[in-house]
Amino acid sequence: MSDYTEADKKHDVHILHSMGYAQELERRMSSFSNFAISFSIICILSGGINSLGQATSGAGGAAIGIGWPVGCLISGLFAIGLAQISSAYPTAGGLYHWGSILGNRFTGWLAAWLNLLGLVTVLGAINVGTFYFFFGAFGSYFGIEDTLMHRVAFVAAITAVQALINHFGIGLTAKLTDFSGYLIFATAILLTIVCLVSAPSFEVARLFTFSNYTGTEGASLVWPFAVSGGMAFLLGLLLPIYTITGYDASAHTSEETVKAAHSVPKGMITSVIWSAVFGYVMLCSFVLMLPNMDDAAKQGWNVFFWAMDSQVNPTVKEVMYFLIFLSQFLCGLATVTSLSRMIFAFSRDKGLPGSAALSKVSPKHRTPVAAIWIGAILSVLFVWFTSAITIAGTPAYSIVVSCTVIFLFLSFALPIALGFVAIGTPKWPTMGPWNIGAGAFRVVAVLVILAMALIFYIGIQPPNDWALPITIGFFVITAVVWFAFENKRFKGPPIGDEVARRQAGIAAAEKAVGEA
Repeated sequence: MSDYTEADKKHDVHILHSMGYAQELERRMSSFSNFAISFSIICILSGGINSLGQATSGAGGAAIGIGWPVGCLISGLFAIGLAQISSAYPTAGGLYHWGSILGNRFTGWLAAWLNLLGLVTVLGAINVGTFYFFFGAFGSYFGIEDTLMHRVAFVAAITAVQALINHFGIGLTAKLTDFSGYLIFATAILLTIVCLVSAPSFEVARLFTFSNYTGTEGASLVWPFAVSGGMAFLLGLLLPIYTITGYDASAHTSEETVKAAHSVPKGMITSVIWSAVFGYVMLCSFVLMLPNMDDAAKQGWNVFFWAMDSQVNPTVKEVMYFLIFLSQFLCGLATVTSLSRMIFAFSRDKGLPGSAALSKVSPKHRTPVAAIWIGAILSVLFVWFTSAITIAGTPAYSIVVSCTVIFLFLSFALPIALGFVAIGTPKWPTMGPWNIGAGAFRVVAVLVILAMALIFYIGIQPPNDWALPITIGFFVITAVVWFAFENKRFKGPPIGDEVARRQAGIAAAEKAVGEA
């Protein structure tokens, strides 16, 4: 980062001070590192592989050939909207701060809880997905079984390692997520080559052939009820939409990124673009490798292992499995970083119980240590408790995870929708250096609202129909908690004169962690 001058540093700190916050975290992430942390969380080798059955057991090849770019475009709309806002307000826990400054205390508090619950559950879901990938790839070598004890122990172990790495500073974490970025690129290219070499033929037409396997033998493990062909295609959009998320990590690490007003929006957008492109090429190659689509649909969630076992050289297959597992582990590592910064940011404005401890930054490591470990523990407890409970014969884990991405995208959509009204007003008078213009932003905001409606609609279809009452219940509970308690207690982020009153506290906080 030789091009990061003292003037650049002063500018970054000035922006942070103008929002009422101290430079407590260490600003060591380059522009590439900011991109890499979002790219690592998106991780096409995690969601793109572990959720493949949503496509192959639904609309078949067209769910990839046509559905993947459509779904990536939908998710990309949210990234564009958030990028515009992040350039003007580059701060950790950005969604919470933006929801407050563009709306009010309640909308900021609501965005924080939506994002926080989404991140806790998505960390659990990522590491559970890593468990099942490891179980399918290497389980027989280690005597691992798909039991509650083995699942929770595995998730707890890798989450603890991810938290420990985060504990020791953003420098080490950034190096590993930088490596993860290169690893995902290289592994996706290698997997593409392996799939093409192993393909029995190049039947490109299958990528644009619509099928409907919902409710059929084997495919019913993914989609238990037969639906129309159009609905099967819409359900398949969940694969790219669920995969291409997590780019808010670029915003959550704003205060650790150099030239944040430039780097953060760039990191968001480029992570989505490269994930979409490399994911498309990789998954299209995988579809071409399948012996036939009808047999692939019968495999349900196991389609990836079935295809690799039947088509790929055993030694090559084991090497690919190891690289994919490592990528998935680093995906969880980056998610711990994102979650901990959200907890830290919300806590420094006293938004959570135990905020004094959760907002404390280690002077030695310059990381929010308590926030890191509490986030990790909560994700493991989520996996443990929900895996042990069933509701109407369905594991509570599956029910809650179905709400995860709904909550995350709602937390994205809320500040964007508020920005539609606020842009160009006293609430948002000045744009950042990454600026698509007020008119274009309003168009994006309208498209985001429409996209959110679509995501919610397809996200509550069977077998995820429990997501509807859970989401409604969440909003009822938040309304009760807000009006009964938080409306009187929670002050929100510093705005207006409160920023000036915090300057002495900012200086003291920076001195405590050794910030020059």
